[in-house]
Amino acid sequence: MNKKIGVYVCHCGSNIAGYLDVAKATEYAASLPRVAVARHYQFMCSDPGQDMIKNDIKELGLDGVLVCSCSPTLHLKTFRAACVDAGLNPHLCEMATIRELSSWVHSHDHVAATEKAMALIAAGVRRVVYRNPLETKFSPVNPSTLIVGGGIAGIQAALEIASTGEKVYLVEKEPSIGGRMARLGKTFPNLESAGDLLAPRMKMVQENPNIELLTYSDITEVSGYIGNFKATINKKARSVDETRCDGCGKCWEQCPVEVPSELDNGMKKRKAIYIPFNNATPKIPVIDRQNCQHFLDGSCNKCEEVCPKKAIDFNQKNKTIEAEIGSCIISTGYETFDPSCITQLGYGKLDNVFTSPEFERMLNPEGPTGGKILMKNGAPPKSVAIAHCVGSRDENYYQHCSRVCCMYSLKYARLIKQQLGADTNVYQMYIDMRCFGKGHEEFYKKASEDGVSFIRGKIGQVTTEALTEEEKGKLVVVCEDSLLGSMIRVPVDMVILSVAIKPRDDAEDLSRIFLLARSGDGFFMERHPKLDPVGTMLDGIFAVGCCQGPKDIADTISQADGGAARALELISKGRVEMESATAFVDEEVCTGCGACVPICAYSAIEVNPKTKIAHVNEAVCKGCGACAATCPSKAMQLKNFTHKQLIDVIDEATNDFAGLAK
Repeated sequence: MNKKIGVYVCHCGSNIAGYLDVAKATEYAASLPRVAVARHYQFMCSDPGQDMIKNDIKELGLDGVLVCSCSPTLHLKTFRAACVDAGLNPHLCEMATIRELSSWVHSHDHVAATEKAMALIAAGVRRVVYRNPLETKFSPVNPSTLIVGGGIAGIQAALEIASTGEKVYLVEKEPSIGGRMARLGKTFPNLESAGDLLAPRMKMVQENPNIELLTYSDITEVSGYIGNFKATINKKARSVDETRCDGCGKCWEQCPVEVPSELDNGMKKRKAIYIPFNNATPKIPVIDRQNCQHFLDGSCNKCEEVCPKKAIDFNQKNKTIEAEIGSCIISTGYETFDPSCITQLGYGKLDNVFTSPEFERMLNPEGPTGGKILMKNGAPPKSVAIAHCVGSRDENYYQHCSRVCCMYSLKYARLIKQQLGADTNVYQMYIDMRCFGKGHEEFYKKASEDGVSFIRGKIGQVTTEALTEEEKGKLVVVCEDSLLGSMIRVPVDMVILSVAIKPRDDAEDLSRIFLLARSGDGFFMERHPKLDPVGTMLDGIFAVGCCQGPKDIADTISQADGGAARALELISKGRVEMESATAFVDEEVCTGCGACVPICAYSAIEVNPKTKIAHVNEAVCKGCGACAATCPSKAMQLKNFTHKQLIDVIDEATNDFAGLAK
């Protein structure tokens, strides 16, 4: 084990050099056994820094390299590529994280930061000493892409990928694509019709031969690894033959059963056989078997009788589809908070208290009132209060900001003024106005110019108890006015609750299927909020749109384009590098207990029922080490990170460095 190691300490500008003694740490590194050279440089990741490493490998015949700088997440690939250029196996390169673990956390004590850096350098050198060259393996990439969720994010991603001629499976659990955007009336900040923006793109999806549209379907299982996934899709029975139906509408026109419409939040009825909305794509109805009289008691066959194409099929079964794909884009969107649990706001108890999704449908020409703003008695309101942050920025419900609420609340105010007249009183009860997007501040200013009243404070109660003559027959909004420093009472005819955007109820199920991490707010977690905002912890799986966090349409489309670009990048490469430092089994020690099987997050381990010995699928293994930590007999280990190596690294890191840095 007489190896020659090169140690390179990065200043990282002042990020490292400003908080610890780089020269002292480098001098210490040079004194360590097996270290042939130790250098420090302003930016090791720069071309001159990499050239320094390359030249030393060639001229000094280095057997290993330790770069002491930032997190390996940022530049390990950079330094390994430099080693490869110089003829050194990339797995003989290691990094010691002295920026995040030394300089940044000990910024108040330069001596302690330097001592910590020395400990990490000593441990890092010992790791490099034990490293062995590993074979870099590649796997081909299946050029097909799976997109889960057919809202505007899924539609955009599908169209971008399909435009290059590649195959896309677009899976949507509802009968039609369109998602939440299909429920909207007009969009901010230009008050364009959501339908006018969305409908052409929905049609493009249906007509694109490279997109296999699977609506009324869901994902039941996903297996495999980046470039080679296999997804099992359950296509639910519509009870309508899609090859025969032409969407003429005779079936739902004649259906005698009416139930509350999910699209209209129960404010409007739909039939037991229905399409969600007029521009539904595909325009093929679905029979709601839970409410259809044929499925309940066999008493009705009306839709079958009137269908001219004989497309009704009561015996249709669910269909299982297997899709082989190289990558997957998750774009499942969001749900909205139900404020009925906040009883003091009166939702569900008092007439004319609406949630923002309900009011949104009221504004839609296809909605329950045909686009007219009406109270329960059919009359237009003369005064409206709009309450911001209902469920958002609230320690009791959702702590995150829902981002779009301020803007759509301003949109409501302007549309109310436009439809009902400038003399209609509109009150905005807000905590902070967050109008950060392009054209948003101007939109806010225009609402103010329209005569909208802004009250800075949170609503405490909505009540019908009148204290004055003016309040009789009104909804009285009791709220704080923080600018006045007092509580006020505002009598109005209608209250709109701008409710929080929250993760979908099935987010937990999807996280299990796709092995996705979730952040504290429940949304899917990105790999890095700045450097990799659409990636996830599982290679080849991307999360875009509101399933990853609240955002508006423009930002959602931008993320969808980013997810599509990442999928196309994989396809264009044609192959992916597999993890080399995978787990391996010492078969002489393994007892076949199976403790490693359930702990593996990637389902990479199985126990041979005949030999009773565990086996690792190296194509799936990510080298996380959970199995090695769990194995009671120490039969399961990681390449280049064995138990012996780990113990020696700990010994080096825990040596007494006090005084060396002074």
